[in-house]
Amino acid sequence: MSECTHVPDLPRPGPQPLADTCPECLAAGCHPVQLRMCLECGHVGCCDSSPYRHATRHFEETGHPVMRSFEPGEEWRWCYVDLLIV
Repeated sequence: MSECTHVPDLPRPGPQPLADTCPECLAAGCHPVQLRMCLECGHVGCCDSSPYRHATRHFEETGHPVMRSFEPGEEWRWCYVDLLIV
């Protein structure tokens, strides 16, 4: 299994979430399917199963590579650059 080189660069302690839901979905009047949180800045966005894919858009706009699930009981993280669970 490959290692993600971006995890060591994440801020410690990690950021606090900037919202309880995807603010872009809220503004657009749509409902996010699942939420993800950026581990660099705390942005909360919807997953790729949501219509607008705001978590991926956040990565594309900022270059922040690692996010985690923002769903209760889920602990996994994803690196958009290395394309793997970290």
